[in-house]
Amino acid sequence: MFQKVLAGFGAGGAKVDAQILDRAGRPGGALRGEVHLLGGSVDQQVEALGVALLARVDTPEGPRDLPVQQVHLAGRELVRAGSRVTVPFEVRMPWETPITSVLGKHLVGMAVGLQTTLDLAGSVVDAQDVDAVAIEPLPAQHRVLDALSRLGYTFRAANLERDRLDGVDQQLPFFQEITFDAPAASGLKSVALTFLAGPQELQVVLDAVKQVRVAKGGGLGGRTQSFLGSFVVRDINAPWERQLEGWLRQVAAPRGIFD
Repeated sequence: MFQKVLAGFGAGGAKVDAQILDRAGRPGGALRGEVHLLGGSVDQQVEALGVALLARVDTPEGPRDLPVQQVHLAGRELVRAGSRVTVPFEVRMPWETPITSVLGKHLVGMAVGLQTTLDLAGSVVDAQDVDAVAIEPLPAQHRVLDALSRLGYTFRAANLERDRLDGVDQQLPFFQEITFDAPAASGLKSVALTFLAGPQELQVVLDAVKQVRVAKGGGLGGRTQSFLGSFVVRDINAPWERQLEGWLRQVAAPRGIFD
């Protein structure tokens, strides 16, 4: 009887351990793995077993872990004491899933993980297990990032914003910004990229920041201005890099005394 009481408070109860089989995933693809359910010191009733892909998002209330995708695996099952059950899973990732690494190198500021949750009948504390997930860019996304790198832009950081972009078909309630510092000779301070991928095309939203030479209120420098632009990649082999480079040069070019 005492063991049952302890199991109800999480001591000696069933536990979960998830193993991700894929080294890295891609937006629009699948993330495969296994959940190992380990029976505790007594038989226990499983109310629900599931996995969720979570992302750390900047919100007005502070950073929050928001779901990207959730999968229900099992429910209303009896886990025998000391037993071991393996449950395979597959998480279909949305096309707008944020990328967290490029060629195996982690993007500073990104935190995406797979959370495994076990709800046990009568338990005060639910067992949870969280594993970091590597999301590599799609070929078109990788080509955009590589194009900026070849133009001399250097990666600074990435983050997720809980907001919606105007004029685009955005599926998730947040978007990713990947920020690059601009080369000194470019005339810009930084460029932030947002990818909105889909099965047929990739929309790239650009936010370029430049230093204004003369402030309208008087004085030199001290003020920046942001310029928004976008382009769509439908054919990865098309010469769209020239469009990207041309837009950056156009934004950086002086337009008048206040710009």
